[in-house]
Amino acid sequence: MRIDLHAHSNVSDGTETPSGVIISAVSAGLDAVALTDHDSTDGWESAAAAAREHGIAFVPGMEISCRTEQGISVHLLSYLHDPSHAGLLEEITKSKDARLTRAEHMVTLLSEDYPLTWDDVIHHVAPGATVGRPHIADALVAAGVVADRTEAFTSILTSHSRYFVQHYAPNPAVAVELVRAAGGVPVFAHPVASSRGRIVGESTYRDMIDAGLLGLEVDHRDNPEEGRIFLRGLAAEHGLLMTGSSDYHGAGKPNLLGENTTSPEVLLRIEELATGSTVIR
Repeated sequence: MRIDLHAHSNVSDGTETPSGVIISAVSAGLDAVALTDHDSTDGWESAAAAAREHGIAFVPGMEISCRTEQGISVHLLSYLHDPSHAGLLEEITKSKDARLTRAEHMVTLLSEDYPLTWDDVIHHVAPGATVGRPHIADALVAAGVVADRTEAFTSILTSHSRYFVQHYAPNPAVAVELVRAAGGVPVFAHPVASSRGRIVGESTYRDMIDAGLLGLEVDHRDNPEEGRIFLRGLAAEHGLLMTGSSDYHGAGKPNLLGENTTSPEVLLRIEELATGSTVIR
């Protein structure tokens, strides 16, 4: 089986609809795929319907944006949680609202130097989607300011840019606790992706593991090999699951579905541990 447990639709910052992600997964020869939009489960229903139609297993998921006390960004993947759990839903709603305010502030700053308006950004956001920097990047591409999202994120939208604005995000250990309370399986996404910015130290891993972390996304294009060696050792020491994924965003990133995969045994273990929702087959 070929299993990819990290993909995004236009419900967050991908470029394909949830059903489109499923169709792309089938075309890529996958047997199972997870939809893990940022702070949202709005794509689950249409993805599940498409999965049933096209004969592929669908793993309901979400990627939660977190931040440590040191200001380091952490992404937490949640699989098979209850999407109606009050505590988790309240937290991700706070994050989504903060993302909107943050995006508006960033566009105001950017408009001082670039031909960019809020309407330009909204044009790239699907109805009900979580607004984020990728949508601002798409607007900058459309305006001819940058060639693609990658150039936007390495220049104008970098966290060191004068246009960058922080937004509310939960502590990663708190997010782990909420996912577990919602019956989900929390997995630390691309933990050693140093090319994305600062990465966490030992204390954050310890706090997340103590809070109930169940897995690490080891095989991901942004994790360097020496980092993967560290993660495999940490997983062995603490009995954590190890996943592999593409982090697919459609045309938004060069990542290809199935470029990294998760073993069937790990997916089975995720199903055994989860109590919030189930894999659609």
